[in-house]
Amino acid sequence: MEIDRSSGAIARVVAIHDVGKAVNPLLCEGQIEGSVHMGLGYALTEDFPSDPATGFPTNMTLRSLGILRAKDVPPIEVHIVEVPQPRSPYGIKGVGEIGLVPTAPAVAAALHDLDGAWRNVLPMRPKGQDFE
Repeated sequence: MEIDRSSGAIARVVAIHDVGKAVNPLLCEGQIEGSVHMGLGYALTEDFPSDPATGFPTNMTLRSLGILRAKDVPPIEVHIVEVPQPRSPYGIKGVGEIGLVPTAPAVAAALHDLDGAWRNVLPMRPKGQDFE
């Protein structure tokens, strides 16, 4: 995870994942990019507020949930590692949402490196930065 120190924005993500055997490398790369995209939204912009008394959502539109748009996703550099799984067909491993798991912690570490503050509430934001 590379962070722009002047703006506090994530500038680049490097995702390295063991996929077992990449039967379709382009598809594996796309799956990893998509899950990193979801992880960045989860970590930085998405929120689903609800009324504490009723539990009903207080947002009325999808846009107001802060879902990260494709145009706002930083470059994602994917590296596929192939260590075949000996007990699965063709040596494959699941890649459906593999990039989602480490993304929020990587964002937290990058923001901590930026300003020294650990965040424990989602969405995380650099000090003084607000998202639309």
